Amino acid sequence: MGTRTRGFANNISSPGGVFDATDLNGVVPATNIANSSLTNVTEVSPSLGYAVSSVASDPPAPGTGQMWYNTTSNVLKFLGTTTSGAWASGGNLGTARVYLAGCGTQTSALGFGGETTGVLANTEEYDGTSWTAGGSLATARKQAGSCGTQTSALGFGGYIIGSGVTNVTEEYDGTSWTSGGSLATARRLMIGAGTQTSGLASSGSPDPASSATEEYDGTSWTSGGNFPSTKRDMGSNGTQTSALGYGGKTPGAVTATTHEYDGTSWTSGGNLNTARGSLAGAGTQTSALGFGGTTTSLTPGSTLASTEAYNGTSWSTETSISTARFGLGGSKTGTQTSAVGFGGYTTTFVSATEEWTGAGAPVTRTVTGS
Repeated sequence: MGTRTRGFANNISSPGGVFDATDLNGVVPATNIANSSLTNVTEVSPSLGYAVSSVASDPPAPGTGQMWYNTTSNVLKFLGTTTSGAWASGGNLGTARVYLAGCGTQTSALGFGGETTGVLANTEEYDGTSWTAGGSLATARKQAGSCGTQTSALGFGGYIIGSGVTNVTEEYDGTSWTSGGSLATARRLMIGAGTQTSGLASSGSPDPASSATEEYDGTSWTSGGNFPSTKRDMGSNGTQTSALGYGGKTPGAVTATTHEYDGTSWTSGGNLNTARGSLAGAGTQTSALGFGGTTTSLTPGSTLASTEAYNGTSWSTETSISTARFGLGGSKTGTQTSAVGFGGYTTTFVSATEEWTGAGAPVTRTVTGS
């Protein structure tokens, strides 16, 4: 039948037989394409490397290493990564408080309950810049457990001045709180992890402390594997089947121990470098961040600013938060490279919010002359 050939007749220009991107249909190996033979190309595959484009505004989702020239600001930019983590100031809470519950992410966080001169029902929502009022809890309390997101959160247990510990559970939909299934064991200062429909509560304090673990299915709590010791006031994060609890207080001292939950039982992990209680945390079981806290067991004492990062095996020291404090809230659903801490207590109630950008996080940089 002879030799068959495929032609690129659609848009070949002359002279020179040059074709542009509209002539290509299918995958052509990069090694078979000469850069000088292409015109009118608006996007280049990452396998070919990034070209320097001229744009009026920064790309919405550039890839690491991508470079562009911003014609509005007349500067050359690229997406790099941070070499070390750092805390930066965010917008203050509307109500300074201690022992508030927190969840969500750095740009979509939730803080609720807590204590000033009495227990609070206030809820506040953070958008990465400022806090605004949300729907109030039905039951005002401090030291509650928490998990979930800003628009699908879970608050459970806690302490009501004059009434003691509670087993009340409430669910937040981004506007208002409604009643959920009650904990089997009323308590405060417990581990909280997971989501609104797949939550985890463990340890905590009736008095002096509890080792019970309970799992929530969106309707009711059922028993899980007991925590291996009686502790309270730990940092915590993760999911119902992959949770992390670290630090915390026993009746006699603060601790540095870490424990990991697999949905059935708890096992030991690597110790914190600094024993502490009343700290906040964010991230996952294998990539967590713990920050703030206190080194005393039962009363306000030596507050901490130190931050530590967990890799699933051991903790490493990171940049400290600017305001040393304990009893602060954190964005549990945040990550090891993007978290937020808010509220707490120093020698007074704190409203300050701090945002964490961890090492390795993407960051847009401007190219400058030396």
